[in-house]
Amino acid sequence: MSPLTIILSSTLCGLLIATAIVVLFLPSRYEKRSTTAGNGSVSVQILVLGDIGRSPRMQYHALSIARHGGVVHLIGYHESPPHPDLLTSPTITIHPLTPPPRVLRSSSIPFVVAGPLKVLWQVATLFQALGYTTPASTWLLVQNPPSIPTLAIALVVSILRNTRLMIDWHNYGWTILAGTKGPTHPFVAISKAYECAMGQAAPTANVTVTHAMRRELQGPPYYIESPIVTLHDRPASIFRPLTSPAERESFLASLAETKPFAASIVAGKTRLVVSSTSWTPDEDFSLLLDALVSYAAAADNSPSPPILAIITGKGPQKARYEAEVRALEKAGRLLPRVRIQTAWLSLPDYASLLRCADLGVCLHKSSSGVDLPMKVVDMFGSGLPVAAYAGYASFGELVREGENGRGFETADELAGILARLFGTGADGEAELARLRRGAERESELRWDEEWDRVLGRIFGFTTG
Repeated sequence: MSPLTIILSSTLCGLLIATAIVVLFLPSRYEKRSTTAGNGSVSVQILVLGDIGRSPRMQYHALSIARHGGVVHLIGYHESPPHPDLLTSPTITIHPLTPPPRVLRSSSIPFVVAGPLKVLWQVATLFQALGYTTPASTWLLVQNPPSIPTLAIALVVSILRNTRLMIDWHNYGWTILAGTKGPTHPFVAISKAYECAMGQAAPTANVTVTHAMRRELQGPPYYIESPIVTLHDRPASIFRPLTSPAERESFLASLAETKPFAASIVAGKTRLVVSSTSWTPDEDFSLLLDALVSYAAAADNSPSPPILAIITGKGPQKARYEAEVRALEKAGRLLPRVRIQTAWLSLPDYASLLRCADLGVCLHKSSSGVDLPMKVVDMFGSGLPVAAYAGYASFGELVREGENGRGFETADELAGILARLFGTGADGEAELARLRRGAERESELRWDEEWDRVLGRIFGFTTG
């Protein structure tokens, strides 16, 4: 039996068993309250089948709903520290999902055993959290991807509990799968058909991160007829530009990764580059690594300043690239011109690091061509210009070439951007200053205003 058949059979079996149990022990249903009850009568379940702390957009949804007096039940894995305001809000409750047992997440038992059990575990924990642990709510807002088994379970629960279902489309699950399994893999076609069917059947409303994605969902092969609105990602209030040179100097001197270089960075003798990555194939770190190697080689014959590159984030390829960096340093292909450090920072420290940097680098490659990277939004919120991978259709909805950032598609193009912006000539300095002014203008566009305009009306918090 193929792995594909095992996964599909397990998912179907799990759904049938869970549905049968739910029917026998029906969860409570949402009953509409009096229209005079105020915003406190609006309650929302927010589902993230992933780490809540690494899902900024869904955390911002929760904070926006709570800001208007709504009640939020945030459901997901509790692995990384969430936004600090989530922990202090009296109307937000975090409901951690129990992860599958460690043995099911390891390679110690065969896939034919672990795969079905892991799927059944996810189905059971999602039904328990959505149907019983949390009270019946006005809305169920679910992040997509992942779509399997999330969308099917969310649909069933929304029907059983009389809850309005809203899908927040960050990307497409099937295109991400195509990037790992290959576009011709049979599971990709099945996943695509499933995602299209769920999109047509499930939601009361849909939210997308770009206009390009909204247009795609309205056409083939999705043909979604329920309302679709675009809510562009905007930075939260924690991401803001520098207020003074003293703030920059103080933070750089306090952070372990930058402390030895703080004086040189403040003096402009060393340039600080920051990139945030998930260390996965859809964010090809080799582009930045090769560009930095080229910059180091060229800098030996030019007066270009040294670079300190700090790479934040966690992911499966981190150890591999850390080993490559050490090997390049040992071979003399980076040092002394380029130093690369990896870090995992708290949200406040990460926000401070962004506003203290000279340039942000984004390696996000859109699997669908119509999503956008949240990390660029955070960089703009901090007044930080970016160099970002530009090889996808929706790139221009966020980065405006020559105004708030520069686009690249190859390591040589990125190396050229670094050399030009950090060069000692007046042209490079003027261009970098112009890009920073553009990023600072972009920072004036904030999440709260965008959310109120787009979703505040749908949830009933705002009018007009």
